[in-house]
Amino acid sequence: MLKQFNLKFKDDAVRIEFWIATGFIVAAVFISILDLVHQNQLSAETLMPVLFSYLVTFTIYLLFCFYMAPAFESESKPPLQGFLFLLVFLALGYLVGIINIYFTALLALKLLYIYFNRNRQNNDGALHSEATLLTASWILITVGLLYLSTPLMMRFYMLFVVPVAISLYLYAVHVLLPTLKSRNRNILFYFLHMFLFILLSCIAVFLISLSFNGTNRVLIRPMVNAVMIINTGGENNIQVLVILNFFTQLFIVTPLALGTYRRRNMKNQEEIKMLKTELGQSDANLNFLKSQINPHFLFNALNTLYGTALQEQAARTGEGIQKLGEMMRFMLEENIKDTITLSRDIEYLKNYILLQKLRSATSSSIAIETDIEEYQGPLIITPMLLIPFVENAFKHGISLQNPSHIKVALQVEGSTVYFDVHNSIHSRPDNDPEKERGGIGLENVKQRLNLLYPNRHELVMRENAREFFVHLSIQLAVNH
Repeated sequence: MLKQFNLKFKDDAVRIEFWIATGFIVAAVFISILDLVHQNQLSAETLMPVLFSYLVTFTIYLLFCFYMAPAFESESKPPLQGFLFLLVFLALGYLVGIINIYFTALLALKLLYIYFNRNRQNNDGALHSEATLLTASWILITVGLLYLSTPLMMRFYMLFVVPVAISLYLYAVHVLLPTLKSRNRNILFYFLHMFLFILLSCIAVFLISLSFNGTNRVLIRPMVNAVMIINTGGENNIQVLVILNFFTQLFIVTPLALGTYRRRNMKNQEEIKMLKTELGQSDANLNFLKSQINPHFLFNALNTLYGTALQEQAARTGEGIQKLGEMMRFMLEENIKDTITLSRDIEYLKNYILLQKLRSATSSSIAIETDIEEYQGPLIITPMLLIPFVENAFKHGISLQNPSHIKVALQVEGSTVYFDVHNSIHSRPDNDPEKERGGIGLENVKQRLNLLYPNRHELVMRENAREFFVHLSIQLAVNH
């Protein structure tokens, strides 16, 4: 977690927001101290809770700004270990009065800003995104209840039954239903699991209600006079709350979670079907191209050109023809397979980079570095997963007029491949014939990775005004 906690400002807006929020918290501390002095209550016993409250508030704000927000904006799976605990801690701090109610509302607004400013291309953080939205909405609604003439029973319902409903909904959508699907269990198992959790939630609500029975309990203590007092008002009211919880979880949360999961799953299936259709069309086009080319004639012609280049002592030209022949053999014979050996894919990658080096060898302002491990092991990989990132680097990272650099690195540790591409960025002129050539495209590769290697890869792509970075780690299978 500390590795991800980076106190760097992305832009002036974040810097300004940070200093404004810091100023408000510091001002609130001084106001609270002056209020204690005015009431002649300033002592270690009264000062320490105040300082602790604002220290907790400021710490949560820092975590939101420099840990949570960057993770939500990332294109890869966000490193949000402990984030759900942070949301629970915020909610508990709000309820027991550790965090000032108005600062809690501001933190909830910050959560909403992070949610709506998230990277919508990243589907790996769906649980965290949805938990963020629901938690922030719940806090703002309950804070609003302070300024409305609502019955105390409704306040109690919103404060305790609704959080239980949110927790049960998130568990059903993101944990229970995916688990049951992976185990090929029918819908009956879902309802049985949910009924059990509903009974447990009723017990929890009953115990909480019992602790507030027959007494006025100050649940939230803000800095000024805005106090929420909870009193369940007797056993009859407790029974009503438990019944309301039961019907809420059974008739609202259970079908809502099931419907949400089914809609999302249907959408994912449609995307997978579309991707398979696109890949099928690509395979059909490749097979058609292969049928139009006589491979023996093609490779005999390339061998003739290679021999001619050597006779004329054009070593670089001969090497380029040789590598081109190897690449075309790969495209015609192996690229149509579902999987190939990793060593063969690495060989194709090296040949492509070598041809590009020959192309740019006359320019001293172009630096191309490679650190590609020699590998001859049994791992297999889907073809054309690595090369699009290198193609993209040469397409956008090379300029004959300006200094350019490309670095490609590949290491294998166990069954995991670590692949990094780092290149400069140059816009191509309008008359460049490759300006509109997109190749396979990075979006297509991202979709293929999600389809073929779910939960077995991590893809990070970052870009600034002058450079583009790609990091891909992927767990491969062994060829048996």
